[in-house]
Amino acid sequence: MSRCTLVDRAMLAALAAEARGAARLRRNRNFHGDLAEPSHRLLNAIEPGSYIVPHRHRDPARDETIIAVAGRLGVIVFDDAGVIAAKHVLEPCGEAIGVDLSAGTWHSLVALVPGTVMFEAKAGPYVPPSPEDLAPWAPREGEPGSREYGARLEALFA
Repeated sequence: MSRCTLVDRAMLAALAAEARGAARLRRNRNFHGDLAEPSHRLLNAIEPGSYIVPHRHRDPARDETIIAVAGRLGVIVFDDAGVIAAKHVLEPCGEAIGVDLSAGTWHSLVALVPGTVMFEAKAGPYVPPSPEDLAPWAPREGEPGSREYGARLEALFA
């Protein structure tokens, strides 16, 4: 069965509103039907204050492509010791609109303005990150210090 899903400003605004009301300040809209599919494509709305633990996609290895479609997104790339190797601002009408991260690249993302939405694509099926794929030098979501660490990541773009 074929389908055609229109991605318009109304969809982005509705998804961003859902993210603002979510406890984690994030909400995604999957275009892949099932987590077992070999290709994952989704919109991910993220609001300022949401903390995404620095992580990598090494096991199983998968590259990840991120394109900003609304708002302003900060991407932070780290080396294996947690030192910031690069940071990028992505904006739909900016100089940089997306990144392609190779498998095993430590990274985190921060929303720099309300209403930030990104498009993500990576190989499936979905596998929760292994402990080895969550940065050992950063707090886990909800742990003591995670809000402060997340705020420091956001401040890199002030």
